[in-house]
Amino acid sequence: MSASFAFGSHAPASHVIVHISDPHLLAGGARLGGRFDVEGTLERTLDAIRATGTVPAAIVVTGDLADLGEPDAYRRLRGAVEPLAADLDCPVAWVAGNHDERPALRQHLLDLEPTEQPVTGVWDLGGLRLIALDTSVPGWHHGDLDTTQLDWLRDVLSEDAPHGTILAMHHPPLPSHIPLFGILELRHQDELADVLRGSDVRAILAGHLHHSSHGLFAGIPVSVASATCYTMNVARPAVEVNGMDAAQSFQLVHVYPDTITHTVVPVVDAPAGEHFTREWAERMASLTPQQRLEAFSRKPSR
Repeated sequence: MSASFAFGSHAPASHVIVHISDPHLLAGGARLGGRFDVEGTLERTLDAIRATGTVPAAIVVTGDLADLGEPDAYRRLRGAVEPLAADLDCPVAWVAGNHDERPALRQHLLDLEPTEQPVTGVWDLGGLRLIALDTSVPGWHHGDLDTTQLDWLRDVLSEDAPHGTILAMHHPPLPSHIPLFGILELRHQDELADVLRGSDVRAILAGHLHHSSHGLFAGIPVSVASATCYTMNVARPAVEVNGMDAAQSFQLVHVYPDTITHTVVPVVDAPAGEHFTREWAERMASLTPQQRLEAFSRKPSR
């Protein structure tokens, strides 16, 4: 529904961010593990984003952009996502993950020198600051943040932004009930918490887990987006959780003056009712608040 329709006590969101994670693309459009059509599910995800009618301030992709760090995988990812961003007139924030290779990412997504320097960035989205951290560790799958990057973050956060800051990173600073992720967790979380306490960071966006998860870190809400490639079947016992070709999704992040919401949007082709249409919303908008309650909130008498 269009943000122009506001029927409750909250004004429309000041900013909307599309949060995607873990596409894991491969060179030549190959299937991941010979099984998962990761390019196809990414395409369906981008189509779903278009279908929402959202006009985002940014598209944030929180890591594992390529599964093996291949140059062609980054080129294919760029060719898929950047046309959508151009149509929506918004930037793309590419965040490095443990499957990424910094030199190829920097060269083929960012047009930078192919070095091992961390992939970081800062965007001013109409007064909302977006910061990308690089929690990848060259040659390893666990996450970390060294002193140099933490000092850089502290300096960026030394002045508040008008609408606050959203932090994007791959490895979430949260525990996981799935044991394997404990091996691959983010290191030096206490040091990161020291930097964030008292700052204007309002939300942390992350990936890595291949399933949606939420929690608090240093008093800041953390939202983990599920993957577009495959997801973890968390209906199984935690020690037996494996990937499945189902439940792919992305998130819509709505920023309000007093809160931020994270809506999981499933990428599915399923029939839906046609009860709530634009015409219905326009009819509700023509009514007074009390008339809307009578028309939609009152239960029928028995």
